[in-house]
Amino acid sequence: MKQAIFLCYPRCSTCKKAEKWLADNDITVKVRNIKEDNPTAQELRLWHEKSGLPLKRFFNTSGLKYKELKLKDKLPTMTEEEQYALLATDGMLVKRPIFVDDYNVLVGFKEQEWQTKLK
Repeated sequence: MKQAIFLCYPRCSTCKKAEKWLADNDITVKVRNIKEDNPTAQELRLWHEKSGLPLKRFFNTSGLKYKELKLKDKLPTMTEEEQYALLATDGMLVKRPIFVDDYNVLVGFKEQEWQTKLK
């Protein structure tokens, strides 16, 4: 198995909670700073398809950048390709944390969901 990837923003409190949960549960991950090493459009497409989640779940809808770009109004008229391309431009547009392994793509930290899927 390839090592799991944990995409996070170090100053985000939710990411810190998720990282602590991973450590407490002995889950080894490769940590990737989502702001400095943001996901590519190809990665986002792959993760989106693997996750089974709506693409909107990959957007950090409470982020400043999301609001600044008025994406609430623009997303419904954008194609998936345009959305992947937009997300790939700035890691701060992407919902975090994201956990990716061979079997799971978890977006956002919901402890119960992570407990169920990763244990």
